[in-house]
Amino acid sequence: MTYIPAEDRYEKMQFRRCGQSGLKLPALSLGLWHNFGHVDVLENSRAILKLAFDHGVTHFDLANNYGPPPGSAEENFGKILKEDFKTFRDEMIISTKAGYTMWKGPYGDWGSKKYLVSSLDQSLKRMQLDYVDIFYHHRPDPETPITETMMALDQIVKQGKALYVGISNYNAEQAAEAIKVLKELGTPCLIHQPKYSMFERWVENGLMDILGQQGVGCIPFSPLAQGLLTDKYLSGIPADSRAAKAHGFLQTGQITESKLQQIHELNALAKSRGQKLAHMALSWLLKDPRVSSVLVGASKPEQLADSLKCLDNIIFTEAELQQINEILNRNL
Repeated sequence: MTYIPAEDRYEKMQFRRCGQSGLKLPALSLGLWHNFGHVDVLENSRAILKLAFDHGVTHFDLANNYGPPPGSAEENFGKILKEDFKTFRDEMIISTKAGYTMWKGPYGDWGSKKYLVSSLDQSLKRMQLDYVDIFYHHRPDPETPITETMMALDQIVKQGKALYVGISNYNAEQAAEAIKVLKELGTPCLIHQPKYSMFERWVENGLMDILGQQGVGCIPFSPLAQGLLTDKYLSGIPADSRAAKAHGFLQTGQITESKLQQIHELNALAKSRGQKLAHMALSWLLKDPRVSSVLVGASKPEQLADSLKCLDNIIFTEAELQQINEILNRNL
């Protein structure tokens, strides 16, 4: 059956300008880090993507190593794109990245021109695309000069393999240098993708100011702190949660009594705003005009539909912001 997206999809979404560029992004973008690999059910992935597009989520964020196994999220996305979204390619922003280990040997990792160009060529084949809209360097390389990495990004744009480029996980000093080099090369940095949430605020120590001053957009990932900023842990650690899995990115040791106290207090404030904790955590990021979009993940369509409810209330009073800061800064 041919997929026909919702007619009112653009009326359901707020769009925000990305830095000082001509590009607008949906307030929420869909990250395909988990739940889109070969280990996942393809029809569930397809349903999530359709629900996203039906609600004006036009930006789909991938990376070469997303899966598992690595590369499989791009393959599955490319398959679904070809089967269901082919006629809507020009309504979509598709991004991918390279910077983490992708293949054996010295040319399958970090930030050399050799790795970045090769990786994007592979990504385009997996997704069956001629170009991506945004290509990121996924993490800074301590050994390769930033100039070489940025020259690779510049070359990729000039070759027509990406329309825009960005950086991810760069600190303030590294970001400032990368932005400067790209500007000199004539390919401005469009966007920075940092880890940023109520529980991870390092970007506020200089990075956000640099992005604002230089006209670079910001798209936070892990906005719910791997699920901590949801109601999932209000009554302990569920057996099926990320924290309960020994190999997960969230470990039980991170869920301390003081952290749980903060979660309960933030949850109470969210209720007073007529929101769930997760909705408030997403809204809190969107309150900053320098944030162009927030990346959310989803394991099923209903989860994404729930996240979209954060857009119903992204206005905070000064008293609410002060209370949030008091909760987050308190040495419990």
